[in-house]
Amino acid sequence: MKRRRMMAATIGSAATSAAIAALVTVGGPASANQQPAATAVQQQAVLHQLSERLAPSPAQAGRWIADGKLMVAVTNEAEATKVRQAGATPQLVTRSQAQLDALLAKVDKITRADRGKGLQSWGIDPVSNKVVVRVRGAYSALRGLGDGVQVVQVKTQVEQQSGEVNPGDPWWPGSESNCSVGFPATDAQGNKRFVTAGHCTNDANQAAYGASGQSNKLGTSNVGGTHSINAREGDMGVVDVTESGWTISPNVNTWGSPAVTVSGSADAIVGDAVCHSGNTAPNWECGTVTAVNQTIDYGSVQIDGLSTTNACSEGGDSGGAWLRGDKAVGLHSGGNSSCVQGDSGNSIFQPVNEALAKWNLTLLTGAPDPGGDDEAPTTPGNPRSTGTTSDSVSLAWDASVDNVAVTGYDVYNGSTLATTVTGTTATVSGLSADTSYSFTIQAKDAAGNKSKATPAVTARTQPGGPGGGRTFANGTDFPIRDFATVVSPVRSTATGRAASPFKVTVEGNHTCLEDLNISVVSPSGRWYYLQRAGGTTCHPLPASKTYSVTPTGTENATGTWNLRIGDNGPGDTGTLTNWSITL
Repeated sequence: MKRRRMMAATIGSAATSAAIAALVTVGGPASANQQPAATAVQQQAVLHQLSERLAPSPAQAGRWIADGKLMVAVTNEAEATKVRQAGATPQLVTRSQAQLDALLAKVDKITRADRGKGLQSWGIDPVSNKVVVRVRGAYSALRGLGDGVQVVQVKTQVEQQSGEVNPGDPWWPGSESNCSVGFPATDAQGNKRFVTAGHCTNDANQAAYGASGQSNKLGTSNVGGTHSINAREGDMGVVDVTESGWTISPNVNTWGSPAVTVSGSADAIVGDAVCHSGNTAPNWECGTVTAVNQTIDYGSVQIDGLSTTNACSEGGDSGGAWLRGDKAVGLHSGGNSSCVQGDSGNSIFQPVNEALAKWNLTLLTGAPDPGGDDEAPTTPGNPRSTGTTSDSVSLAWDASVDNVAVTGYDVYNGSTLATTVTGTTATVSGLSADTSYSFTIQAKDAAGNKSKATPAVTARTQPGGPGGGRTFANGTDFPIRDFATVVSPVRSTATGRAASPFKVTVEGNHTCLEDLNISVVSPSGRWYYLQRAGGTTCHPLPASKTYSVTPTGTENATGTWNLRIGDNGPGDTGTLTNWSITL
């Protein structure tokens, strides 16, 4: 299988897993046998809808979920602005997806020849913007690839775990040890099937037995020898359910909890809260997706395109059902066969959509509720203004919840619909300067139900043209002396984010510009160099010079900004007479 190239994230670090652990009602892997809370699942569904609507771009380098937000790695501020406007949260990184893919290709070439040398997995980590390789013991073959490749030491070893057919039920391939049912499906002629792990279906035309044991045949595994893969392409296979009396069901066996009815299939991204059902106690386990699109080295075989989680699993869970809420996402492939606290690779799954597409199968799903969805989402909480310009107002609110899922928010300017967004922030543009506006927000779901409107948020635009009211200055004279630093502060009362780029104008005089280091320091403490010292010929500092500065990450406009001028040479004098910043 060619490694799947997706705009979604490819691997998550332990820090990412910890940040999104609140999405799952667990106390760590050792107690992860709970289903994700309904509210968290609904919020997660909204983030996936946002991800589906957000157009891919060469300037993006991965996506993941953290702290209840859809995070998107971007390589420039222009893309960050687009991501922000769509309702997601950008994170500026240095390596593009193309650069990461090129690094991964180099790692692939080296590691493919090193089976048995302690390799566990490798893939791209969008959070650190690196290729991460997990190994047991020392591994020096990747030296020379630079800081874009990170080798992580691990202690555990992964392995492939060996009436009505329900996802998660046990089944037996011939006389071998049991595996677990993945997801029932039908072929083009309507024949009953279920998908499961390829290493459970490796023998052609093998009898498959059902939940009551090896005396009760339900069908045949890997018919014709063409319905099983356990190699680079994946770990997936098909069982034909052919015996009389056997039916297939979309109701997932949750082993004592209310059944989850599968509503469809989806791909997972890093940070997703997921659960899996399998034959081995405690049977129903939940956790967090820590990596997708990984190459896993099981020792006997290397497999591309797998996903890892921090949920527990045991032998016998192989082939079982992985879900994101009520969406099928994977077939259990393997893991540590133990529960190691803090290990991001406890359990591994094969994306289910690849198996369905491989054999042209249609996932069996539950029938929609004939009564329909008539429950409205809750009212968005804590509506507020987060910033204004002369022609726009930025708003934010806390997420609503719904019995199915919130699909978006309508923002009203008075009684007029101003914009519709999928996230919990919006900017209303095209407004008049120095004018007061009143905004309300309503949540909505896929059935068209709307929440009550929020209390009105009143905000006044800035005076003047675009950018008006956001220029701040300090006209105090500061002498520029040899081997000394001038620090001139400006206090900004502008709200919201700083402009990108923002502008800094420096006025004054000095006999040798080449002696000067000129920088501006933001309220967050970031330094932005405007002029660096250097050169053998002196030129005078211009009477007025304006610099355009693109911030690193997100800078809030409010707070104290400091201009710093350091004179690094002897025998020259000057004065800073004024400086201003436009945010």
